[in-house]
Amino acid sequence: MRAVLSKTVGPPSSLVIEEIPAPRPGPGEVAIDVAATGLNFFDTLIIADKYQYRPVRPFSPGGEVAGRVVEIGEDVSRLAVGDRVITYLRWGGLSERVVVSEDFVVAIPDGIDMETAAALQVTYGTTVHAYRDRARLRPGETVAVLGASGGIGQSAMEIAKIMGAEVIACASSGAKLDFCRKYGADETINYAEEDLKLRLRALTGDRGVDVVFDAVGGTYAEAALRAIAWEGRFLVIGFASGTIPKMPLNLVLLRGCDVLGVFWGESVLRDPDGHRENMQVLLDWVGAGKLKPHIHAVYPLDRIAEALDLIAGRKVKGKIIVKP
Repeated sequence: MRAVLSKTVGPPSSLVIEEIPAPRPGPGEVAIDVAATGLNFFDTLIIADKYQYRPVRPFSPGGEVAGRVVEIGEDVSRLAVGDRVITYLRWGGLSERVVVSEDFVVAIPDGIDMETAAALQVTYGTTVHAYRDRARLRPGETVAVLGASGGIGQSAMEIAKIMGAEVIACASSGAKLDFCRKYGADETINYAEEDLKLRLRALTGDRGVDVVFDAVGGTYAEAALRAIAWEGRFLVIGFASGTIPKMPLNLVLLRGCDVLGVFWGESVLRDPDGHRENMQVLLDWVGAGKLKPHIHAVYPLDRIAEALDLIAGRKVKGKIIVKP
């Protein structure tokens, strides 16, 4: 089978495509022929050894796939050959076949295509975990989304609206904010031109926002924390800016707020039952027409460097899918 391989530390141009043996499932595992792989910002980091995990090389990036079960191992009870499924892998998904424990596999309902299903897990899975399990988001609350036009930002806006919250989209250009309005933003802030703290407080009648969803880090994190409501929740999703902020803890004390880490990948490994429940919630929303991931582009395997360069350059609105 063909697979994209990271054999040396480097940018997307360092990746190669090679023929490697197809994996076989062991006990409790299933083999899946990959129909679509969702790309994420962490794929640009993991090949440069800048991510939390550093797999032994050679390895294939790509953490989320949709496909069809083609072989099952012993003791597999929930799945059968022919099932259409999604799964989270951490890495290994940019290949024609993957093997994974059935604990991390969820069936795709009829009517949902593979590309849409492949776009759901990391970004939307992270977001639904952040809101449901960590922030306990309630209807009527206000959510400020930093970096709102990216893939994770889009999911943060859409799911907040589905859960009954008001959304303030924060991004760095008018064009990005125009995109955000199409995906549920009630209010917008261009933080390249406006004072983020003052605008957030003004838009909430000086009360502050209930939840900050921050996948960016960098210089705007502290400004958002300074605009948080009493007993608000600051969700630490990631650091797409490349800078990990150092937050004054006196702000946490003065606001009586919570700073909550959202390490979705680890939560999947520690609580696979909870992960499958959250994924079923997402699939139900898609099936009901409440949620539709925006696919920025679909690429073939041999254009993987081009696809990842777009993500690294922050030129993507929504999700990029690769079809092996």
